[in-house]
Amino acid sequence: MTEPVKVLFVCLGNICRSPSAEGVFRSLVTRAGLADQIDVDSCGTGHWHIGKSPDARAQEAAQRRGIDISGLRARQFSSEDLDSFDYVLVMDRQNLADIKDIWHQNGGTEPALFLEYGNSEHQEVPDPYYGGDEGFEMVLDLIHQAGEGLLADIRGRLA
Repeated sequence: MTEPVKVLFVCLGNICRSPSAEGVFRSLVTRAGLADQIDVDSCGTGHWHIGKSPDARAQEAAQRRGIDISGLRARQFSSEDLDSFDYVLVMDRQNLADIKDIWHQNGGTEPALFLEYGNSEHQEVPDPYYGGDEGFEMVLDLIHQAGEGLLADIRGRLA
């Protein structure tokens, strides 16, 4: 069997957007019957939340959609991730700039904005941390849509 395609989602703290993306995308992959062919992970550029669970509001919003992210734990991005993952997908331009700095020094998989795989008018996944519950719902909508596009891209790679 060939190596699974490895996907990494990156945000700032790894407690809202990227664990939500990990959970939603894992759900899409499982539903597509590709769980043995695609590995999914997430991390943050910052170190503040290492080892912590996703934000309770992110967990609740995901749970309302039947997705359990409660078991995920935050970790910080490392330069080795650029060599380990086939896709390094970031949530916003600041994350992209931070990871591209590391990529320019180390090479590996070039990071990209996750929403490039979607077709919404948004280019960035907004950080819902300081907002209300509706921000988490919007994040899940954007992630789900881009996740469908990403899954189509990976299916083309696996074909």
